[in-house]
Amino acid sequence: MALPVEQEQPVADEEATAAPTRPGRLARIRAGLPRTALAALCGLLSAAAFPPYDLWPLSIVGVAALSLLTRGRTLRQGAWTGFAYGLPFFLGLLSWLRVVGWDATVGLSVIEALFLAALGAALAAVSRLRTWPLWAACLWVTQEWARDRLPLGGFPWGRLAFANTASPFTPLAALGGAPLVTFAVALSGTLLAWAVLRLRGPRRAPRAAALACLGAIASLLAGLVVPVPTKGADTLKVALIQGNVAHPGMDFLGRPMQVLDNHATETEKLAADIAAGRAPKPDVVIWPENASDLDPFSVPEAYVRIDQAVKAVGVPTLVGALVDGPDAQHVQNEGIVWSPTTGPGASYTKQHPVPFGEFVPFRAELSKVITRLQRVARDFYPGDHNGVMQLGPARIGDVICFEVAYDEIVRDTVDDGGRVLVVQTNNATYNRTGQTEQQLAMSRLRAVEHGRAVLIAATSGISAVIAPDGSVLQQTKELTPAIINASVPLRDSRTVADRVGAGPEWALALAGLLACGAVAAGAVRRRRSGGTPAQPEPLDQVVP
Repeated sequence: MALPVEQEQPVADEEATAAPTRPGRLARIRAGLPRTALAALCGLLSAAAFPPYDLWPLSIVGVAALSLLTRGRTLRQGAWTGFAYGLPFFLGLLSWLRVVGWDATVGLSVIEALFLAALGAALAAVSRLRTWPLWAACLWVTQEWARDRLPLGGFPWGRLAFANTASPFTPLAALGGAPLVTFAVALSGTLLAWAVLRLRGPRRAPRAAALACLGAIASLLAGLVVPVPTKGADTLKVALIQGNVAHPGMDFLGRPMQVLDNHATETEKLAADIAAGRAPKPDVVIWPENASDLDPFSVPEAYVRIDQAVKAVGVPTLVGALVDGPDAQHVQNEGIVWSPTTGPGASYTKQHPVPFGEFVPFRAELSKVITRLQRVARDFYPGDHNGVMQLGPARIGDVICFEVAYDEIVRDTVDDGGRVLVVQTNNATYNRTGQTEQQLAMSRLRAVEHGRAVLIAATSGISAVIAPDGSVLQQTKELTPAIINASVPLRDSRTVADRVGAGPEWALALAGLLACGAVAAGAVRRRRSGGTPAQPEPLDQVVP
C-alpha cells in the first residue's frame, strides 16, 4: 500500500532565488556550508550522549537535528549531511582507538559514517511522507541493522540504545531489546523535529506542535511502565578476579606469564582471606579474557600455575586463556571451566573475533601496505557454539569482550539456558580512554534485555556486578588489582525480548525500507504522468 505524500506547495529556497540562473558549483558549496557545519557540530555533541560523558538526552537532540537538517533535501544533499554528522560523531565516540593509531580511528570512522550518509539520504526521501517521523525512526533501526552486520561481521558501536542504558528508555529493552530502545529514542527525536517545523515557517500550528511534544514525552516515558523483575529462584556466590597488567596499551602482556601470574596471585590471596575468615567462600571464581597469556595445554608452566591457584581457592573457576590451534596459523580465545579436582573441562571459544585486532582480513595484501598488522601474528579462530556451560552450581552464559555488543550472541546464551551472564573481557589496550565505560554500558542494557545478572571480569578494569535491572552493584577501578565478592540471583524466566528475538528489529528495519520504497514508487508514477513532485516545507525556514 502506498504511503501518503504531503501535498504542500513547493517554496523556493535560497538556491533557487539567489539568481535567475542556476548558481555555480562553488556558490552552491558556500550556500551549504552552514548546514554542513551544523551537522558536524550536532554529530560531535551526539557522541557526548555515550560514556564516559553519559549525557543521554543529547541522543534525542542528535536525532532531531539530523531530521531537520535533511528535511526537504535531495538524496545527494541528505547523504552529505548524514556523512557530515556521522564522521565527527564516530571520531568522538571511537577516540579510544587512538591507542592503536589515529589512522585506525579515522579509517573506521569513515566506514561507519558511510552508513549515516545512507541514513541521511533515506531521511531526506521519507521527509516527503505525511507520517515521516514514524518512518524516520524506523530508518534509524534500519541503519543500525545494516551496520551491526556489515562489513566483516559489522561493528555495533554507537547504537542509540547504547547511549540509553540508564535512562527512562532502558526498560523497553525487556520488550524488544536494543532495537526497540533505539526506535523509541529516534521517535522522540523525530517528533521533536516535527514540533519545531510546526512552530516555524509560513504554516505555524502550535496545537500540532504541542501534540508532537506530548508524543515525544510519551515515547520517553513508556519504559517506566515496563516491569523489570529481578528476583531469582536461587543465588550464586561469586568472586571476580582482576589481576591487572604491567603496562596498559598495545604491549599490555609484558613478559610471558606475567598476566597469568597476576591473576593466580590474586586468587591465592582470596584463598588466604577465605581461610582467615576475612572473605566468604564463593561458589565459583571468574577470571577475565586472556588471564592466561599462554596456552595451558601446550605450556606446562601455565597449566601448573592455573591449577595451583584453582586448587588453592577450592572452587570451579572460569579461566580466560589463549589456546593454540586448530593449526599453526591460528589461536583461539577461550573461557575454560577449571575444576580444583579434575582440571580443565568444558570451554567456550569466542565466536566473533575482531577484524584487524584479532584477525587480519586480506592479510597477504594488507600486511605489505600496513606493516603494523604484522603484530597480529596469528588469526583468532572463531568458535562454533554459544557460551552456555555448567560452572559449579550455575549454568552460565559466557560471552567474550566485544561480543556483548552483538544481540544474537548474547541472546543465544539465554535461549540455551544461561541463568547468569558472564562477560570475560580484556580492555588493557584501552584503559583510561572511555572504551571500558562504553562496554560497561552495553552490559547494563543486556542485563535488562534478558533479565539476568551480568558479571564482568576484566584483566585491568572495569570489572563489575550488574543486577537484572541494569543497576551496577559493584565495580572496580581501572589498572588496579582487585577482587569482587558478590551474591547474584540465578534466573530461569525469559523476558518478552527473549521470546520475540530479532522480530522487532526486522519489522522496524523493514518498515523503514518500505517507506523509502513508497517514496521511490511515487516518484516513478509522477514522472510517468508528467506531474510535479510534491514537496515538504523547505528546511531553510528552520535552519540556514
